Amino acid sequence: MEFTHFNDAGRAYMVEVGDKDDSKRTAVAKGRIEMGAETVEMIKEGMVKKGDVLSVSQIAGIMGAKKTSDLIPMCHNIPLTGVDISFNLKEDGLEIRAEVKTVGKTGVEMEALTAVSITALTVYDMCKSVDKAMVIEEIALLKKTGGKSGDFIRGEGDEKDS
Repeated sequence: MEFTHFNDAGRAYMVEVGDKDDSKRTAVAKGRIEMGAETVEMIKEGMVKKGDVLSVSQIAGIMGAKKTSDLIPMCHNIPLTGVDISFNLKEDGLEIRAEVKTVGKTGVEMEALTAVSITALTVYDMCKSVDKAMVIEEIALLKKTGGKSGDFIRGEGDEKDS
């Protein structure tokens, strides 16, 4: 197996993508926070003391997507053309979905995964005073389009179906 992010001296480096063609790229990721029914109700009713959990977390997720290259060492700093975070409140938790788009030389999978992660961490932070037992789980890439490696849709040819 050949590692792509190591130079001839065996040290890490960021891969050169300058010669790649620009293409439209998207990535969709998801995650979940298991929480008590009381916490779900507090979020629905806007009763969490730190404020509107979904609005603040949505903004945090967008900011997280924009800062991915500052957090993940080998990620390129790429211009994002769109980031959308959506929520689905269930009686036992919250589902988070992030869709990230760009036109560029490298994909936005890490930006989508980071957006979900930061969104979930912000929900946890805002609700921890009432529910320390929350569990952040099931963060996964659902789909990616564009680029030389082609499209990926979870469940189509992968070993783990989500």
